[in-house]
Amino acid sequence: MISLSIGNIINLIIISIGIGICSLNLLQINSAKDRIASREKTFFLIFFSFVLTYLCSHLARMLLEGNPGLIVNIIIRIVTYIEFMVSCLMAMTFSILVLYIAKKDENFTKTDISLESEKQKESAQVMVSHWTRNYKVWINIFIVLFIAYLVFLTIAQFNRFFYFFDQANVYHRGRAYILSNLVQVIYLIIDIYFLIRYRRRYSRNALAGLWVYVLLPIVAVAVQGLNDQIQFVIFATVISSINLFIMIMTDLSTKYEAQRIDHDRIETELNMASNIQSHMLPHIYPAFPDRSEFDIYASMKPAKEVGGDFYDYFLLDNDNLGVVMADVSGKGVPAALFMMISKTLVENYTLIYKDPQTAIEAVNNQICKNNPEDMFVTVWLAVLNLRNGKLKAINAGHEAPAFKQAGEDFVLINNKHGLVVGAMEGIKYKSYELELKPDSKLFLYTDGVAEATNASNELYGTDRMISALRKAQNGTPKQILDRIHDSIDLFVGKAPQFDDITMLCLHYKGDTSSKN
Repeated sequence: MISLSIGNIINLIIISIGIGICSLNLLQINSAKDRIASREKTFFLIFFSFVLTYLCSHLARMLLEGNPGLIVNIIIRIVTYIEFMVSCLMAMTFSILVLYIAKKDENFTKTDISLESEKQKESAQVMVSHWTRNYKVWINIFIVLFIAYLVFLTIAQFNRFFYFFDQANVYHRGRAYILSNLVQVIYLIIDIYFLIRYRRRYSRNALAGLWVYVLLPIVAVAVQGLNDQIQFVIFATVISSINLFIMIMTDLSTKYEAQRIDHDRIETELNMASNIQSHMLPHIYPAFPDRSEFDIYASMKPAKEVGGDFYDYFLLDNDNLGVVMADVSGKGVPAALFMMISKTLVENYTLIYKDPQTAIEAVNNQICKNNPEDMFVTVWLAVLNLRNGKLKAINAGHEAPAFKQAGEDFVLINNKHGLVVGAMEGIKYKSYELELKPDSKLFLYTDGVAEATNASNELYGTDRMISALRKAQNGTPKQILDRIHDSIDLFVGKAPQFDDITMLCLHYKGDTSSKN
């Protein structure tokens, strides 16, 4: 039975406080959610679980010690075995943490991407590969050391090598007790080596927390040599563990806050870019309220904050209307920047030449002159004569448009496609013509419509698109686009949108000037 000496009372208080603090830390870590990365969260959950198990097993041994009986003897041996084993697990886990932080904070792999010399890049890649191999080797060494310790600890249960219990179940150190901490000392030496060798890879807070965890128990061992009644080592273990947690969490919180600020800034900039992009496209409806010859409506739903699709329509003069539907390669900001350049070039050259074939060839040559990223854009460009309904069009690798002649249904126009714009300088394009009778309709779209995908990985396809168009073909251009959007949303369901969805519908009513 445990004696209520001052030393034991202090030990019980220290252990109880340690158990309470470790339990609170486990609750705090478990409820941290997004503020702690998954790997760090997993580590600290495991680490403090080991510390808690170590403290509880030591407390159980203290309470059971001195109580005679076979059952008590079996229990106290199991508890002590767990205590020694977990102490080694704590040392191994800490060594893995020291190594992991050094590996994680090795930022030359990312920062040196901007190196001008290819030799410098190759050298950096060699260093990364070398460090990765070393990391795996050290992890294997740590595991082998622990397995060896477990084997010796198991053998020591039968020969009193490390410790033993007398008939009263009182704990005594064995003749080779000092060897029971040999593996922990090896871990400690490795930790000190890493902390010195890779000190520049640790942040100031992390380095301070790691050094305190290494040195404070050593100081406690020296102090305990003067007074072995009080468990200074346990006290130092708890304090250094809490300090390590606080230091690393401070670092993580700082990084998290910086990332949050960067994320908010990027989100704000993307929203501004999206707003700028949306206002660069025609967005006022009705677009030409004073023109009775036609009605036109278009919409774009980007897959990200900014997209690569674009549409446009503009009057070249009083009698001719330019219509554009295009899709830039790629996604996100690069595609959006390329889209703005492409849109400006297409509109300007169409206004200059008033001919889609000449305009698209000029745009292609201009883009090819300065296109280091080898981006391209598919373009459907047409000029419609509003007096006679004749439409001249160019298809540079774009989706086939759908056309509804007056009194008929929507059908796809499968004319021959030219090469995408930006692929090769000097390409010649071939135009084709359509004759729009009064009450004809033209539907343009990007591949995001036909390639919209549901949860079963099925494509929406042009067949469903044509079917939806025919059901809504008597509506206004806006009503038709709304019906197609509803049809796509119903088909896709909750599946994520992978591509921009852009559509345009033109209703040609014919020249009504004589009537007016």
